[in-house]
This record gives sequence, structure tokens and C-alpha cells, in this order.
Amino acid sequence: MSKLTKNQKSVAEKVEAGKAYTLKEASELVKEITTTKFDASLDIDVRLGVDPRKANQMVRGVVTLPHGTGKTVRVLCLCTPDQEEAAKAAGADYAGLDEYIDKIKGGWLDIDVIITMPSCMGKVGPLGRFLGPRGLMPNPKSGTVTMDVAKAVADVKQGKIDFKVDKAGIIHSSIGKVSMTADQIFGNAKEFINTIIRLKPAAAKGTYLKSIFISSTMSKGIKIDPKSVE
Repeated sequence: MSKLTKNQKSVAEKVEAGKAYTLKEASELVKEITTTKFDASLDIDVRLGVDPRKANQMVRGVVTLPHGTGKTVRVLCLCTPDQEEAAKAAGADYAGLDEYIDKIKGGWLDIDVIITMPSCMGKVGPLGRFLGPRGLMPNPKSGTVTMDVAKAVADVKQGKIDFKVDKAGIIHSSIGKVSMTADQIFGNAKEFINTIIRLKPAAAKGTYLKSIFISSTMSKGIKIDPKSVE
């Protein structure tokens, strides 16, 4: 059996096995146990008591994190010429239509989010085979297909993210960076979890929030008591 490193021993001493911490405690602890030299991402995993195979139990939504994501989000707005300036003024890194559609077909995907207009979906739709597998395909449900592209761009730049329960009934998402204060981490996590609670399907029976874990890149997961959030 390999020996624990000094950092691993320190983490093991701080995180009690099997203990469920309050969200406030976990927000402070995740900073303490992160030993990476880079600004690690903060991830949250929420296991729900739903059956995602049933349409009436699908949980999907958007949330604007009050303290942002902690990272620079590159936004492409595929829009008509009359909306380009408004999109750029709102913070879009790129705005246009045909030239960017051609670039994407050529393999360019140096972006994190794509926002477009309903009238442009005829041209954007065929890009599904390029964008779909990478989670970049615009979707009305996530607010990335809209008439008000400027507002959508501004929302994304300010920390708006979308999420969806996976086949195992778990929602995974990044909600910030370790460089944030414990209060900022708490605020982002609380808003994220409360949004999931508000989206509880009427068809879901039994315990809805089955488990919640928060961790940073390469850190140990910290179990959170769901009752400390509700």
C-alpha cells in the first residue's frame, strides 16, 4: 500500500469520512483542502430522486451565479447584421453569421457558448453534428436561442450557466473557482441548489435531493447535508 503524501495526510485529517457538512462548512473546507498550484475549478454533483428516462421527470434549467463563474467565457453570437453591434456591446467576443458558420464547418470551435436568433436557426441547425457533441448547440430551453441576443450575451458573461440531469440522475456543474472567497462559493452553490429545488418535477416521488458533493479539481469530494440548503 502506497504511503500518503504530506498534502494527502493533511486533507484526510480535515475531511471526516462519512460526515455530511453544512453548505457553509463545505464552502470553507473546499478551499482548505485544495492544494493545486493553479486556480482550480469548483464542481458540484447533485444526485436526484428522478428517473430521467421519463419526460415528466427531466430536470433542466439555467441559473445566473451571483458571483460569476470565475472564468472568462468566450461567446459567439450568430445573428443578423443589424444585431452585431448590440451583441458586441453586450460583451460578445465574436458576432456575425455566414463567416462564422463557415469557420465552424472548417473546424474552428474556439468558443464556450453560442447564442443565436430564431430566424438564424435555419443556417445554424445543420451545424448540429459539429456543435452537439461538444455541448455548444444553441437551445431555446437554455436561453441561447432568443430574439434579445444582447441580453443573452450579457447574462452569460455575468455568470449564467445551464445544466441538465444525466442518465444516472445526477447534475454535474462547475460553479466557480477556488480563488473565490468562501462566502462567494457558498452564494453560488446555494443559488445553484435552490434553482434545482425549484425545478422539482411534480412526478418525482420520495427524496428529491439524494446527495450533494462539492469538490475542486483533483480534490476530495465533500459531502453536503441537503437539509442545510433547503
